[in-house]
Amino acid sequence: MISRYSRKELTEIWSEENKYKIWLDVEVAAAQAMEKFKIIPKGVASVVRRRGKINVKRIHQIEGKVKHDIIAFLTSITEKAGIKARYLHQGMTSSDVLDTSFNIQLVQSGKILMKDIEKLLSVIKKKALKHKMTPCIGRSHGIHAEPITFGLKLASYYEEFKRNKKRLENAIGEVSTCAISGAVGTFANIDPRVEIFVSKKLKLKPEPISTQIIPRDRHAYYFSVLGIIAGSIERFATEIRHLQRSEVFELQEFFSKGQKGSSAMPHKKNPILSENLTGLARLVRSSVIPALENIALWHERDISHSSVERNIGPDANITLDFALFRLTNLVDNMIIYPKNMMKNLNITKGVIFSQEMMLELTKVGLSREKAYKKIQIHAINSFNKNTNLIELIKKDKSITSLISEKKIDKVFTYSKHLKNVNYIFRRVFR
Repeated sequence: MISRYSRKELTEIWSEENKYKIWLDVEVAAAQAMEKFKIIPKGVASVVRRRGKINVKRIHQIEGKVKHDIIAFLTSITEKAGIKARYLHQGMTSSDVLDTSFNIQLVQSGKILMKDIEKLLSVIKKKALKHKMTPCIGRSHGIHAEPITFGLKLASYYEEFKRNKKRLENAIGEVSTCAISGAVGTFANIDPRVEIFVSKKLKLKPEPISTQIIPRDRHAYYFSVLGIIAGSIERFATEIRHLQRSEVFELQEFFSKGQKGSSAMPHKKNPILSENLTGLARLVRSSVIPALENIALWHERDISHSSVERNIGPDANITLDFALFRLTNLVDNMIIYPKNMMKNLNITKGVIFSQEMMLELTKVGLSREKAYKKIQIHAINSFNKNTNLIELIKKDKSITSLISEKKIDKVFTYSKHLKNVNYIFRRVFR
């Protein structure tokens, strides 16, 4: 991933240096197990750990010749650690190291993403509580529907990211497995106790059955969850973009001193951060289909998944980390305009109370169909004549003969729409 959309902590996890460090951790843990079970001589693991320094450049030099990354790695370690390193990798196959290490990188990344979501949840909650009773219009199909509060909007995103946190927690558990089972996964040349030892040492679970590789449905699940989280980010970003439009202007991205919004038009303050998040979400989601297609490999192993994972492993995790961090800062610093929210609430001259007026007519004896038609006609005239709906309702004697003006006035207030806000907040923020 390019540095523009990368943060240090995730980038380091997917660095060549860290990858080889994890490979060494796996090999050393396996050597420790083999020593314990008297498969190799004592002292191999300690010598390799002490002397086997990672030299990325040297590994790449060797790989350029042998065309095999694990052999190049082992050769490089042997050059540093000496003759005892010949006992490394006894009975193991490349996938034992590659798959276990890849899972460790996913776990490391997932834990940071969990922290990212926790920070985002904290910021959303703070804003939601502050604007719990800030009235604004609820929209369906982009059209004014009925009043809600801005706090309720934010509470919806809070609940969604709570679900995302749980999904990610499950996905981390899904890829927290280790396979040290040798060629075609039969343990023919390696003691199964080695796998159990390594799993415990690296805080993973033994893969119940590996076909030389760890099954890729686990990874498909992980990347699918990243895609869902990206979808949630885009939903939030899209809402911010809409609410910042000049015709709406209910909120605005923070605009720093000296910042410029357009090279041509000095007045512009564009929603660049939320638009950027929309694009980043697309990138993360693009990893989902390849991850799903990686499930179907030939027989006990092929490497058609390898090139895919070398790309989507770092890219999806690094991008999502950056996107979550950016969204958190965006929400924390966004400028909210309650007066404009109230202005937009009233822009449609009270037609947003049409449902409640219709229901009142059904309570006094009209069929739903007749009540709907009667209010719909007045609502259309309200639009066409730019007249408040309540004025047209009060002039209709067929309505005022059934419902008092006092009752009509009560219908055209926001209180009923806000009466259960506290109830909803208790359910979300319990």
